[in-house]
Amino acid sequence: MQPADVKKSPVRGERPPRRTKTPEEAYAALTRLCARAEKSESDALRLMRGWGLAESDAQRVLARLVSDRFIDDARYAGAFVREKFRLSGWGEYKIRAALQRKGIARERIDRGDTASRLKRQLERKARTVRHATPCELKAKLVRYGLSLGYEYEAVLDAASEMTKNTEPCDDF
Repeated sequence: MQPADVKKSPVRGERPPRRTKTPEEAYAALTRLCARAEKSESDALRLMRGWGLAESDAQRVLARLVSDRFIDDARYAGAFVREKFRLSGWGEYKIRAALQRKGIARERIDRGDTASRLKRQLERKARTVRHATPCELKAKLVRYGLSLGYEYEAVLDAASEMTKNTEPCDDF
């Protein structure tokens, strides 16, 4: 028999018991997180649900975080857009979809200079992609540009420009 004060380790495949937090502990933890990186309201609510906070307590903590300006969805959206445009090379559609998944309506998406960003992304991809014909290269570049979330017309124009000095391809 095991003594009562000895804790049993969880059985393989079982989750360990969830540690719950009080509203004060949740507020303190979220202020530390928000001081290091921007968080959205939906991020904070998801974390608080994981900590076992009641919905009413979570809403009060969230309201306090917003009033203390630790959380601001407009500021979060701006930082998200800048990061995804500049660092990840995402296009407008992919960014908009990601923000909507986070519960943020269409926010200020800076559309400036997307054509040159797209061109740089496609040029970088063209250097590494294997292709037998220029048509195959164009098709791969179009698929890649669309996967980044750029508009179809912009991707097609940029890919066509890159392959215009080669043999003609059928239209897409």
